[in-house]
Amino acid sequence: MSVTQTRRTDLVLDIADLDGSMLAEVGGKAGNLGELTRAGFPVPPGMCVRTEAYRRVAESADLDEVQHALADTPPTDVPALRLLAERARSALLAAPVPADVADAVIAGYTRLGDDVPVAVRSSATAEDLSFASFAGQQDTYLNVVGEASVIDAVRHCWASLWTDRAVVYRASNGIDHRTVRLAVVVQRMVDSAIAGVLFTANPVTGRRHEAVIDASPGLGEAVVSGAVSPDHFVVDVRRRTILDRRIGDKRLVIRSVPGGGTKQVELHAGDASGRACLTDDQVVALAGLGNRVEDHYGAPQDIEWAVDEHGAMWLTQARPVTTLYPLPSSASAPGEGDAAAAPRVYFCFSVAQGLYRPITPMGIAAFRVMASGASRLLGSPVTDPLAGPTVLTTAGQRLFIDVTTAVRSRVGRALLPRILGVMEARSAAIMRHLFADPRLTMAHPSWLPFLRRVGRVALRHHVPPRLAYALIRPAKARAALRRIGIELDRRLAVPDDATPAQRLDAAVRILGEVAPLVPRILPVFGAGFAALHLAGRLLGDDARPGDLPTVLRGIPHNVTTEMDLDLWQVASRVRADAAATGLFLTAGVEELAERYNAGSLPPAAQQGLEDFLRSYGHRAVAEIDLGMPRWSDDPRHLLGVLTNYLRMAEPDVGAASPDRLFARGVAEAEAMVGTLADRAARRGRLRGRAVRALLGRARQLAGVRELPKFHLVQAIATARHQLALVGAALTSSGRIAQPDDVFFLDLAEARAALDGADLAEVVAERRQAYDDELRRRRIPRVMLSDGTEPEAQLQADGQKGGPSGESDVGSDGRLVGTPASAGIVTGTARVILDPVGARLEPGEILVAPSTDPGWTPLFLTAGGLVMEMGGANSHGAVVAREYGIPAVVGVHDATERLTTGQQVTVDGTTGTVRPSAPRPSPSTE
Repeated sequence: MSVTQTRRTDLVLDIADLDGSMLAEVGGKAGNLGELTRAGFPVPPGMCVRTEAYRRVAESADLDEVQHALADTPPTDVPALRLLAERARSALLAAPVPADVADAVIAGYTRLGDDVPVAVRSSATAEDLSFASFAGQQDTYLNVVGEASVIDAVRHCWASLWTDRAVVYRASNGIDHRTVRLAVVVQRMVDSAIAGVLFTANPVTGRRHEAVIDASPGLGEAVVSGAVSPDHFVVDVRRRTILDRRIGDKRLVIRSVPGGGTKQVELHAGDASGRACLTDDQVVALAGLGNRVEDHYGAPQDIEWAVDEHGAMWLTQARPVTTLYPLPSSASAPGEGDAAAAPRVYFCFSVAQGLYRPITPMGIAAFRVMASGASRLLGSPVTDPLAGPTVLTTAGQRLFIDVTTAVRSRVGRALLPRILGVMEARSAAIMRHLFADPRLTMAHPSWLPFLRRVGRVALRHHVPPRLAYALIRPAKARAALRRIGIELDRRLAVPDDATPAQRLDAAVRILGEVAPLVPRILPVFGAGFAALHLAGRLLGDDARPGDLPTVLRGIPHNVTTEMDLDLWQVASRVRADAAATGLFLTAGVEELAERYNAGSLPPAAQQGLEDFLRSYGHRAVAEIDLGMPRWSDDPRHLLGVLTNYLRMAEPDVGAASPDRLFARGVAEAEAMVGTLADRAARRGRLRGRAVRALLGRARQLAGVRELPKFHLVQAIATARHQLALVGAALTSSGRIAQPDDVFFLDLAEARAALDGADLAEVVAERRQAYDDELRRRRIPRVMLSDGTEPEAQLQADGQKGGPSGESDVGSDGRLVGTPASAGIVTGTARVILDPVGARLEPGEILVAPSTDPGWTPLFLTAGGLVMEMGGANSHGAVVAREYGIPAVVGVHDATERLTTGQQVTVDGTTGTVRPSAPRPSPSTE
């Protein structure tokens, strides 16, 4: 009988008959062990009790009520999850084991030997997944001897699917408890002399082909459970060299007991401490074995291993290392012997733009086309505009830029830290650290090629005269920019009768024409910041910390600020209508959206929102991703924001209303201009006049900095609309299942679909991969082609990793970041990871990973801002300054170190955040 036939009929299968495709029948652990066995790796023989056996027992235990209750329990309600988990365990342990299941388990056990000691391990279907390993979530029983003991261990493994930790882990990873089942592995026991864990890539720094081994005498449970301080080795696999070794005390050993069970043995000082339990040859051999396992799976592995009394090495488990960030698609690992070769350096463009979430495939395709336009603008046209320039790559469905050439050039070493210092300060500190890496020595010492290229581009696009014109005639320069918007509307137009193929062509054309707009806008706001810088130079020590940022409060001509204040005015119009206010405060967002789409909201709300979307409907949260719905596509986020505004108490609507706060910021800025001019005048009347004029120019021009992105998003939204129509055509022809599936294709694939290709399966795989990436929380700012995350390396080496090289945490517990908006505020923290549906009470401190314009409506009620990403001139910092909100950015792991409900003091002048002792948090949004 074939393996395929036995899958449906046999309750117990031999491990040698399993493989990784049988997840639903045997779970992740058993599938991996079967895969390793079939590939010829040393795996102890054994059997697997299929998930069908668990299904039958769980059915008799009647878990439906518990599972429905779990589905209705939020993942943050840990006490409720634990109570429900206990009910499920008790029900399973009380349920009888069907006779045929027991007979099958006993028969399989007998085939392994006469009362042979075995290890009984849980193998869940939600285990060893690409995004979650579930390591240690279910139970394992070692040195089990005898038929009755094996049956009892299997029963307890079934119940361990419902351990507190497993239930909470599933809930936090969004896995439906009703879809999970459990198989059980029964393997001949390896009575190990030494055992432990092996990672085939460094789990701390991310560096590939750097194995990390923890080892201790006795059974591996001592290492896995953390009961012992093991010996620790780091191995360069390619060079077969031990890079680091730390000998643990190994005071505790877990050993098998004759007749079944295990015992803990305390060792006396000197019995094992001071000497390694593995020889160097064994360490290198283990690393080599792990490398072969990684090669088999094509990805780094977390391996449990054992060495028996004869010195033979055994693998008892292998699972993917899910915490490692994927390598950039263009990264090529060094070949054998090239471990010291120079790695490539990649900067995360997504995170720098305030986008933590993955980008849809069509969104990435759009960026490739836009980057091709930018490359052409800079005089380096690419061969294939759909592929984009080679410096643009992806990793984990985020955009990265290869900055290796800049890191290894004199120009880059001078400019990168300065640019990133105002854009993403922590990345600037990482870059400075990389400059000292001996593998990244300077290869391009001359400034001349860079100056020639910049000069040619600047002259070709008339940058110097435009900059000078903006300084001399700021009002006329801004008027010229308004004409760009009119011109862009004309260029974005597509005939109503265009065919799907023509619409696809139009989307590509639109995306390719965005870059030429930048040289016409950049000199205007560049002149504003140049004026601010010159004023600062003239002031010298007369400008105190926080003075110049104050000049930029309430800055005019910023399209994002104007957008936020326009939305506040919509709320004010709705508030003036008692019936409309009542509807917003009682109806849900879904109902409000339905009524808006039907045109049946009260007139103040309907007309106000229509007017707002007419100007800003192309914007969105995560708006640089073409695949994300625009506010005009889905207004629910805006309706939720309006509802939050309407919940504000009357006192908050008065003196602390956003429009009045903005006006107050204008007054403070203008007063500061006068103060600084007066200080400068003490050293000369002409100097005072120059400072006043320069600061005035800064206020008139710097607000234009948001305009390039505004027009960029306008083009993205127009291209999205055309592609949505292409998606509708593909749906009607059966090439994809629904119109928005087109955003999970790239432009070439959309063309292929129009030509007849059926891409429904591709879309399904892409959607699953996208959903998996949505769960990822940690995105590296900078990474190397060998997988190293320099920021993690800095922390692992105990070096300072703050924005300017200082410690992330002060001696008094303060969190250190970059000053972004002056002022001090104390308030209640609200940790928000996604602004959609989030609620921020007036005066609360917004704590976020990063922000883009889609977040800024929340700024209107925020008392302060703390961000993990960003620099002094990043988007969130600029908007915070304009609203007069104290802000600190670049605070490492702020969303994890601070909790909702905690009192914090934000000092936007010194760049510190002082938290109180944390207290239980109801949730993060």
